[in-house]
Amino acid sequence: MLFSAFLHAGWNALLRVEPDKDRGLVGAICVAALFACVIAAIRWGLGDQPFATTESMIYTAVAGGFEAVYFATLALAMDRGRLGPVYTVSRGGAVLVVWPLSIILFDELVTVSSTTGSGMVLCGLILAGLGAHHQSRGAAGKGASGIGWATLCAASIAGYHLSYKAALLDGGSASATFGVSLALAAVIRIVWFGRSGRTALIAAFRSRPWRIVLMGLVCGGSFLILMEALALGGSGYVLTLRNTSVLFAALLAWAIGERPVRAELIGAALVAFGAVVMSL
Repeated sequence: MLFSAFLHAGWNALLRVEPDKDRGLVGAICVAALFACVIAAIRWGLGDQPFATTESMIYTAVAGGFEAVYFATLALAMDRGRLGPVYTVSRGGAVLVVWPLSIILFDELVTVSSTTGSGMVLCGLILAGLGAHHQSRGAAGKGASGIGWATLCAASIAGYHLSYKAALLDGGSASATFGVSLALAAVIRIVWFGRSGRTALIAAFRSRPWRIVLMGLVCGGSFLILMEALALGGSGYVLTLRNTSVLFAALLAWAIGERPVRAELIGAALVAFGAVVMSL
């Protein structure tokens, strides 16, 4: 999960420096979906049934809908805000949604550590948001707008994460569930673009093919590892451990030239440490 966290922060950093974030991201998820479907086909040939029940297919489709919203809001957030606070708010906010719903839907346990960790994550999110607001003053409020989209992004992350867990519990294969869900999300976004948007998508892929392919492969690898872990562990536990990626994102923000303020760094550290405490 820590390796998955690093890969996830990595493809988000690639997205942050992508000039056409919406089209570049859709190009990347097309690559990631193809990658996942190839893995699923190989596993199917080896005897791993893709979908054991109708319910697993329905939950996979629901996850695809949430993924489409996730990619749209992520692109908007990255276009308007900086990597550090956007990543921290979107990932950490999802934790606060997933934990209580995991307890209700999947009978996961409430512990002192999970409650304490939730409080730390919440404090970290507040600090990250305050830091982003401080940086956005004098910049037409774009940073604050990025945090707003990151909050909506967090809700969609929680939605697809819980849908994936339900699909896996009902007999969905990890790679098939992810591949079909991501392909559905890509189709939704491509249809949403319209003709001019599809033309811009083709132009983006032609001008930066290797960057988009790299982003897609890193994205696909990150999610496939997540799906395998989700099939084995509790949804709240897996998501919180994966969200130690906010520390990787803070380091990568420095690497691409961003300079986070102290509140953002402390907030990222609190989210990551709170995630670890929650998973104990």
